[in-house]
Amino acid sequence: MKALIYHNSKCSKSNAALNLLLEHGVQVSTVNYLETPLSPTQLEILLSQLDIEAKSLIRFSEPLAQQLGLSITDIRDENEWLRLLAEYPILIERPIVVINGKAVIARPPGLALRLLQVA
Repeated sequence: MKALIYHNSKCSKSNAALNLLLEHGVQVSTVNYLETPLSPTQLEILLSQLDIEAKSLIRFSEPLAQQLGLSITDIRDENEWLRLLAEYPILIERPIVVINGKAVIARPPGLALRLLQVA
């Protein structure tokens, strides 16, 4: 089985999800989304795989979100949230695991194993 993980190696949850997949024999490709930011179009595809709206992918606890004045109560259109995520990838919740066109935010890391059950 093959998986793709949008990964931040400085994040303990991201590292735990990666290790959990490897322990279960999954071939994992990683994308360091901080070094290779996703375009708005790529984000739309990922959001479709996650079955969530862009706002749900924002890490509002991230200091940058606070510096930008972002709040969970903000009302913005989807394109504005996509633009923010593309421009500031540190705001993206992590890790995100994709297997066979389905994705999950693996927080806690064990959520990644749900994708193994449906693959």
